[in-house]
Amino acid sequence: MAAPFSSPTTPQRLRSIFQTNPNPPQALLSLPGTPNPYSLTVHFIESPTAPRPVATVLVLLACLCGALLLTTPVSVTAPPNSPASPLLKGVVRNATIEEIEAEKSLIEDDAKGRMEKTIDTMRTNFNSVRTGRANPSMLDKIEVEYYGTPVSLKSIAQISTPDASSLLVQPYDKSSLKAIEKAIVSSDLGLTPNNDGEVIRMSIPQLTSERRKELSKMVAKLAEEGKVALRNIRRDALKAYEKLEKEKKLSEDNVKDLSSDLQKITDEYMKKLDTIFKQKEKELLKV
Repeated sequence: MAAPFSSPTTPQRLRSIFQTNPNPPQALLSLPGTPNPYSLTVHFIESPTAPRPVATVLVLLACLCGALLLTTPVSVTAPPNSPASPLLKGVVRNATIEEIEAEKSLIEDDAKGRMEKTIDTMRTNFNSVRTGRANPSMLDKIEVEYYGTPVSLKSIAQISTPDASSLLVQPYDKSSLKAIEKAIVSSDLGLTPNNDGEVIRMSIPQLTSERRKELSKMVAKLAEEGKVALRNIRRDALKAYEKLEKEKKLSEDNVKDLSSDLQKITDEYMKKLDTIFKQKEKELLKV
């Protein structure tokens, strides 16, 4: 039996209003009392002739229709002076594709930015591990006490490789030579700086087989720490999606789809990390 529809002045009826607008709604939920030009609203007025079970089924069918429209909010209300069932309260609203993409973009961009920084940090850490061949990046992590402030060595000196087995450090300020020499000696690189009052020279000793294996293990440990960092970033992004689900801004299916996309991004950065790790490992084990 079809449900009767009527004008707002007709009592004890089930009324439905459907209005369309080419512009989708901008908010996830309509504010109470604010008309929404793109809505399906169902008002239920209890009547002795309309049993509650039948009315409940009609309301559920109306909500289902609204959900299938995807961009259509559905609200169910009872008359002001009538005690309404909890089933007849609330707002059912599915996010539009544009809204889902906007939320996805914000969270994914943040995750990608943090993952990219993690890869850059790992690359710097790998480069600082010497391989037996001179490379200016070996000194990237060295900090020098310069006029009471710790600064990176490469910011106060030019570093070059005259040949495959030596490094040359030319400070922009010769008064910093002593501080640079001290910082190099204090590092864990095992280098012996030769300060001639103008520049600092260092010979890079060849690595023993045992030392290469030790450094290889060190690099593997660094790589694992990088993977943990990437997983933590993914976890934070998932929590952000779950928060939106609790706020009813995303559905459970939305979150599942977005989580799947996030996993693909994480896998891509894991591959990047594996690539630079294997490259460094190869350099270390090559005699």
